[in-house]
Amino acid sequence: MSLAALISDAGSLSGCCPFLVTGRCRLTVNPTELNRALRAAVSGNRARAERARDAAELIRRATRARWVGLYDVTASEISAIAWTGDEAPAHPVFPREQGLSGSAVASGSTIISNDVAKDPRYLTAFVSTGSEMIVPIRNKDSLIVGTIDVESERTRAFGIAERELVEGCVAGLADLWRIQR
Repeated sequence: MSLAALISDAGSLSGCCPFLVTGRCRLTVNPTELNRALRAAVSGNRARAERARDAAELIRRATRARWVGLYDVTASEISAIAWTGDEAPAHPVFPREQGLSGSAVASGSTIISNDVAKDPRYLTAFVSTGSEMIVPIRNKDSLIVGTIDVESERTRAFGIAERELVEGCVAGLADLWRIQR
């Protein structure tokens, strides 16, 4: 299946369909297939933002999230490379210490807030966000160089399966930061 077909396929990724279990979305996406699609999306000579947008869309469809953004992390700020949909986040660039992204960067670990309205660290990107997950991306020297930001309009949207799936996407995104894996 072509990359274009994967991105445009509204219901599934590589033939794997999420299904519902007791009201929560349980993921059955094949991580190997997802990483293969991500590597294809981020490789090549297209503009970096274009490649990142395609990768973000693959992650959004795989997680059934409302919105996914990919960010660069520098010594002083976090800045959006690309995101899904037409609406930019309210804060496309912000200080490295702010928000859930800042917490993920500072701790070096994935941060999940399953009710952002009750989380004082949350830096509003969209007023309709209920849950947010931030996964840090490290380079070969273990420095954090980027993040994956996944947002849902639902509260309690992210569990272990979603976390493991998005953390597993880091390897497929390596070419966006030219990380040797």
